[in-house]
Amino acid sequence: MMTAAPYLLVALPVPLRRLFHYLAPTPAPAPGSRVRVTFAGRALAGIVIASTDQCDFDANKIKPIDTIIDSQPLLPEPLLAFIRWAADYYHAPLGEALQAALPAALRQGSAAELKNDPSSQLWELTEEGQGLPSGALKRSRRQAELIEKLQQTGVCRWSELKAEGYSREALRALGDKKLIRPAREATSFRGEPPLTLNSEQQCALDAIGLDSFGIYLLDGTTGSGKTEVYLQGIARALANDPQAQALVLVPEIGLTPQTLARFRRRFGPSVCAVHSALNDTERLNNWLRASSGEARVIIGTRSAIFTPLANPALIIVDEEHDGSFKQQDGFRYSARDLAAVRAQKLNIPLLLGTATPSLEALHNARTGRYQHLRLTQRATANPTAPIEVIDSQSAKEHQGLTPEALNAIEQHIGAGNQALVFLNRRGFAPVLQCRDCGHQLNCPHCDAKLTLHRNPYHLHCHHCDFQRPPAKRCESCQSPRLEPLGAGTERSEEYLSQTFSDTPVIRIDRDSTRNKGSLDALIDKVHEGEPCILVGTQMLAKGHHFPKVTLVVILDIDSGLFSADFRGPERMGQLITQVAGRAGRADQPGQVLLQSQHGDHPLLQLLLNQGYGQFAQALLDERELTLMPPLAFLALLRADAPNPGAAMAVLQTARELAETLPSEHQIQILGPLPALMEKRGQRFRYLLQFKALSRRGLSVYLGQLIGLLDQQKITRDTRWAIDIDPQEMS
Repeated sequence: MMTAAPYLLVALPVPLRRLFHYLAPTPAPAPGSRVRVTFAGRALAGIVIASTDQCDFDANKIKPIDTIIDSQPLLPEPLLAFIRWAADYYHAPLGEALQAALPAALRQGSAAELKNDPSSQLWELTEEGQGLPSGALKRSRRQAELIEKLQQTGVCRWSELKAEGYSREALRALGDKKLIRPAREATSFRGEPPLTLNSEQQCALDAIGLDSFGIYLLDGTTGSGKTEVYLQGIARALANDPQAQALVLVPEIGLTPQTLARFRRRFGPSVCAVHSALNDTERLNNWLRASSGEARVIIGTRSAIFTPLANPALIIVDEEHDGSFKQQDGFRYSARDLAAVRAQKLNIPLLLGTATPSLEALHNARTGRYQHLRLTQRATANPTAPIEVIDSQSAKEHQGLTPEALNAIEQHIGAGNQALVFLNRRGFAPVLQCRDCGHQLNCPHCDAKLTLHRNPYHLHCHHCDFQRPPAKRCESCQSPRLEPLGAGTERSEEYLSQTFSDTPVIRIDRDSTRNKGSLDALIDKVHEGEPCILVGTQMLAKGHHFPKVTLVVILDIDSGLFSADFRGPERMGQLITQVAGRAGRADQPGQVLLQSQHGDHPLLQLLLNQGYGQFAQALLDERELTLMPPLAFLALLRADAPNPGAAMAVLQTARELAETLPSEHQIQILGPLPALMEKRGQRFRYLLQFKALSRRGLSVYLGQLIGLLDQQKITRDTRWAIDIDPQEMS
């Protein structure tokens, strides 16, 4: 009879690339289970990875497990193997990668069981409510609307009703009248019928093979009905298997409520959300509902890629080009790229949707790794609006808006429609400058200007969050003549409110949507359909459907043409195309105006005259000549410290070590170099770039280098990190 291995290998939430030995209890917990252990004098919750009888340490010094938290594995073996693969690929500590995969309550060691959460309660009509005649509750409008909603849907979760503005008082009143009651299951839900697909949508849907792994790039112009293809693809998957599940990733939390609303209208309470804006109880319950299979459709942001699924059938990544899918600190993973790996390991299809495919996705489609599905027709009769370039030289007189743009806004608002003004800069003005000596107020902690905000009135660094009151006199010459230069969303909002005093101006940026529910409230205002002017940042560019917006004015996009980051032109083209796509999405034709001081730039002209596809092809050709991603593979080794010399010393040591390593693949090393913003948050940042034509060769090489770096003595206040497939070169 074989004896049990005496030790457990446990992954702990510490920044060390190793597992830790603990004495195995009898019976030993299975891999994927949580245990509580003592580490460096602290009690930590860790994940059991394996049992072993091998140990290089003094066996007498190995500590026992304090507590076994889970009687059954919390992470099933396929998910645990997937997370281990991800940690290896991104050269991240496994303990940190596992922490990213768990809700906060489970990271802290809470029991893996559903908690009482009133927001998850289902409600349905009683027999009396089902037979209630129309107009019976005319004195209680919201109660009548709630009854009508339940008559349409059959059953609804309280969290959904609350999101739509229904109150607990209305719920309680209808309960007292015996018209509604708590429901135990969602089986009585009646979803919206699917829309009729056009020929392109139908071909795309039919091309998706649901019985095996495959990656499909759904390349559809804005407004072409990609979401309807997602919905009907999920419906097919669920019809094939009563227990099947679908995972849908969206780039930002701001898109989750509207996506949830549309999916819930089709699939009901079986849809759940997984993202950081939920409270700990909601996040835990939804994670467990997905793990058990109760949730059939899971919608979330990048961390949702690690959600356990009982019976996965389909993964969808919406807006696959969006940089928000890349985690920029800690465990630096790409949810989009990991979606491809997880789909392959699960042998299920992956659908990547976008109007502006990333160059990586286009390259994979053109080399046959992805199947390219195209939607060129808008779902409405209106074609995509052409983009008209306006010389922005005259914009200074009108707070960043040209007379042509102001005239167009007046015409569209006068016709009863809505206008969208896009400016990817928060605050009132990006610079506060002395009119006498030209001195500008800088952040004391970063290589950045302080942005002036009016509400509340203060100066703010958007890089390190430093804030201070505005100066009354110039710090250099003591002149009181300080003036704001340039325009941000606050300044544009103020000017447009003064110019169009009878028209509501709605600003949507990170400042105006900071409070929970504020974005939904602003979006609801827009959807009321009354004439208004939207002013906002790239939050408005991602997936929103505003039927009454017929004019889009794009301001200050020129920086993308001259970006120091090689991805700058690609992002500029995606942003222009996405923002322009907000115009004319319903029955009224759209108009798009682009203000620029470089309207004759060849790249911009290529985008405007031949479309995003040809623009992207030109960028791919350029990347091929320069051997940059996706034609080559990059990694960055970053270091930062309060003392610039300390950070540089780490990277210089890393380069010297790297140059001693053998490799059968040619590895190019560039640096050490200062980051694009050298000083940020009182820390000086530098980087070392590695480039290779072999992904596997680069990974092996970096693994050896990291092993050597881990052995080096580095000052306590110096940090270094590796970033595989970086999306930001700063």
